[in-house]
Amino acid sequence: MSPVIEVHARARLITDGPLTRPVPVDLRYDPADERRAVHIRLPDGTDWPFGRDLLERGLRTPIERGDVRVWPCGRTQLIVELHSTDGVEVFQFEIRTLIRFLARTRAQTPATAPDAGRESQPQPPSRTARPERGTRPERGAQAEQGTQPAHG
Repeated sequence: MSPVIEVHARARLITDGPLTRPVPVDLRYDPADERRAVHIRLPDGTDWPFGRDLLERGLRTPIERGDVRVWPCGRTQLIVELHSTDGVEVFQFEIRTLIRFLARTRAQTPATAPDAGRESQPQPPSRTARPERGTRPERGAQAEQGTQPAHG
């Protein structure tokens, strides 16, 4: 069995104000997970799992699936927007960090179970410290959108 890949990274939390702030996040991938989900764990304990393909495609073009929106920002940044009943959190990542992480996940994926064309729906975030926060009513499946996400 392949080891779980976990990378400690830095993202910038984008706020309504003029300043952003750096936040530590954990990127996680378990090759044994059939959904091919990557996890972004935020400092407050919220865990956002979603399909690895969503993150890979978001490196090239804006994409939206469920409560997660991803799009490139210039040549060196990637924006990940997470929607929950608590509100919206927007994070800016260095693309090179995500490219290295995704390359490691591809190297650990069994050749007999490719995830090409597989599109797993984002799962509700889970919080290890406070499970009541971050839960949200399930919404119907949303189609992927190839347009720039609305901000507001």
